[in-house]
Amino acid sequence: MLDEKKTARLEARLPAEIHSLLKEAADLQGRTLSDFVVASAREAAEKAIARSTEIRLTQAEQKRFAKAILSPPPVTPALRKAMKHRERLLDPS
Repeated sequence: MLDEKKTARLEARLPAEIHSLLKEAADLQGRTLSDFVVASAREAAEKAIARSTEIRLTQAEQKRFAKAILSPPPVTPALRKAMKHRERLLDPS
């Protein structure tokens, strides 16, 4: 049996000047308009998803974060109590 990939259809209405722009860009790359649009949309989607999962910090925030990791504050009695309570909740036996 042939390995058939499932496909879905996408339709979009766009201004004529944008259509012309996309067509010109596709021609310059030697692609069909559909191939160009699909590849461009995929690239944009992957970038948007990657950006949404990144954490960006300023230099000052990076330094504060590194300092907190390298020199954490001492464990307080309240934190010890919370950790014991958490252990009891997760492992009641």
